[in-house]
Amino acid sequence: MVYGYLRAVELTAFGPDFPFPYDGWLAHPAGLGRLPADVKGTPVAIVGAGVAGLVAAHELMALGLRPTVYEAERIGGRLRSEPFPAAPDVVAELGGMRFPTSSAALYHYIGRCGLETRDFPNPLTPFAPTTVIDLEGVSYFARTLHDLPPLFREVADAWDSALEAETHLAEIQLAMRHRDPAAVKALWDPLVARWDDRTFYDFVATSEAFARLSFRHREVFGQVGFGTGGWDSDFPNSMLEILRVVMAGFETAQRHIVGGAEQLPRRLWSLPAAEPAHWPAGTSVAALHQGVPRPAVARIARHPDGDLVVTDRWGREDRFAAVLVTTQSWLLTTSIAVDEDLLSHKVWMALDRTRYTQSSKTFVMVDRPFWHDLDPATGRPVMSMTLTDRNTRGTYLLDNGPDRPAVILLSYAWQGDAQKVLPLSAWQRAELALATLDKIYPAANIRSHLLGDPITVSWESDPNFQGAFKGALPGHYRYNHRMYGHALVQDTMPAHQRGLFLAGDDVSWTPGWAEGAVQTALNAVWGVVHHLGGASADGNPGPGELYPEWGPVALPD
Repeated sequence: MVYGYLRAVELTAFGPDFPFPYDGWLAHPAGLGRLPADVKGTPVAIVGAGVAGLVAAHELMALGLRPTVYEAERIGGRLRSEPFPAAPDVVAELGGMRFPTSSAALYHYIGRCGLETRDFPNPLTPFAPTTVIDLEGVSYFARTLHDLPPLFREVADAWDSALEAETHLAEIQLAMRHRDPAAVKALWDPLVARWDDRTFYDFVATSEAFARLSFRHREVFGQVGFGTGGWDSDFPNSMLEILRVVMAGFETAQRHIVGGAEQLPRRLWSLPAAEPAHWPAGTSVAALHQGVPRPAVARIARHPDGDLVVTDRWGREDRFAAVLVTTQSWLLTTSIAVDEDLLSHKVWMALDRTRYTQSSKTFVMVDRPFWHDLDPATGRPVMSMTLTDRNTRGTYLLDNGPDRPAVILLSYAWQGDAQKVLPLSAWQRAELALATLDKIYPAANIRSHLLGDPITVSWESDPNFQGAFKGALPGHYRYNHRMYGHALVQDTMPAHQRGLFLAGDDVSWTPGWAEGAVQTALNAVWGVVHHLGGASADGNPGPGELYPEWGPVALPD
């Protein structure tokens, strides 16, 4: 297909499974929709105060409904910015910390909230500014990929060649840039059946580009990767999950939120609606809650009159016309008693088959960004962004300015590497990481710069999360399809299953990325409005109107 006559535009997460322009829907002057006058002010429950829950709460409030937000712990979800006690304005990003610029719907809200972003210092990018790759006890210093030995360039070239040969990456990204849903689906849908039941490692090992190379090349690719670090923890996942990340440009051009990512959900909590349809000017979600969300949810049930009843942990019951659940899906089968007939058996199967990724991070605060100091013996910086096969895996240097304390993410690890440190305290994890880094940087004297206590997280040990995010295994496409479309196809469900909606990044096609959480929240906003008799604004059809034509391809059961 030829697109030469069209003006090139930026790559955004326009699909590939459902090519809908969420950012365009949000920016349309007609707004997202309208509600009948008699349902304005209707209470709607939102379970979870992460970015999905608060995007939905803000938009439903702006449309004239009364969101009631329940939160088990703290506002933010997995956008969690933990301040160091000795310097509260210096934070450790325990959850999301780098946000691709292709996340157009997410950046709509970052802009609405007035947040500043800066380029994230990923390894081998100009923002690092230097990188050390340490493998099998040998360290390689680099500013760009071209400073590394030929082996690394061969790996990078093989990855690019495999993607193009197996998926026509350039063509599908061009279709995504030009917002051409027919072209996106014509290219993407055949890949779904081909790669749903095959792993990421299968793709790498069987591609012609890698088959010409050695096992060592595949090993290096898994341990180091490019841009965001090693990819071997994803090797067991369905290749479709990796293809979505690459096609949407999520692994490149990433930025961080200055002051911490948690500011986004917190500002959404208190952000007034620009033009509220029912509430007084200046109304925010926080104002409808006296500034504090409701406690954790213990039960969701159907009332005999058709409403949904939400019971919190203290036993308070409230009735709602609709309930939106944005928590990790496992909580619906472990922590929240949900009436079984509120969801179909096929949706319950999908929720239960969700598989979560283990993730650990360990941070320390240092007196200054000392890594800019030069080692007199080598003339190089005393420390760099680090990718290694040792237990730290990825080490990131986070600069707050020359005269301010800085932060080192000592270790960012996944799956088995994260499991190794699960029983260890924050101090034990920090000591383990420092002992490793001392071997790579014997002249850096990292300990002489340390301040305060280390901060760590293992998301799988948090009872409100049970894992960092979903990682779809081969054969999980059908499960994801059921979860993602749940908010958009309720007209096809029996009456007793309507009114309960699902959203959040583990319902999305791109788990682990905040853009997926935002997109599914917007699907649920459309679904709730439609459920209550509302409609999309004239000239601005929502995701539910376009889902029957451009929705994900269905694989046979």
